[in-house]
Amino acid sequence: MISKLLDRIMKNHGWKFVVNIPSVKKCVICVAPHTSNWDFIMGELASRSVGMKAKFLMKDTWFFFPLKYLLRALGGIPVSREHRTNVTGGVIDTFNRRDNLAVAVTPEGTRSLNPHWHKGFLYIAKEAGVPIVLGYFNYEKKIVCLDRIFEPTDDVDADMLAIKRYYDTVDCKGKYPEKFTTGL
Repeated sequence: MISKLLDRIMKNHGWKFVVNIPSVKKCVICVAPHTSNWDFIMGELASRSVGMKAKFLMKDTWFFFPLKYLLRALGGIPVSREHRTNVTGGVIDTFNRRDNLAVAVTPEGTRSLNPHWHKGFLYIAKEAGVPIVLGYFNYEKKIVCLDRIFEPTDDVDADMLAIKRYYDTVDCKGKYPEKFTTGL
């Protein structure tokens, strides 16, 4: 029932959630561009409108009282930028313990312009033996899309280049397009 309500809310505001991939039990969802806090809200609405629930990595400073309880309930995993923690290892362990798991990441790691994307999601997918689902936002056309499945290789740099090339060619547009770059 909640998924139908969320789907109706998205449609009433002109948004579409497009899924161009088959269902997968486990995956890392790479989502770009990430230029606004609205990306989180739109991603949550879109995924839940089709009954999908993904965990997500988020800067730990968002996990303050009382918001931290909501974020954790929604699937939030806090990531500290100041303290070196083994988030990658923890997420890999979680994949190994579960039969079904999707973890959404934004490779830019910030809402600001950043050509130096984080590679942690590539290590997580490779070590956990799961595919990467490439997804994007297009605020101009009001689309949230899960578009392609990418199988990571043993060459993280080549994988990152291939993923950045994908985002350079796909029809994605952030809420603030001037804040998005692949750095290519």
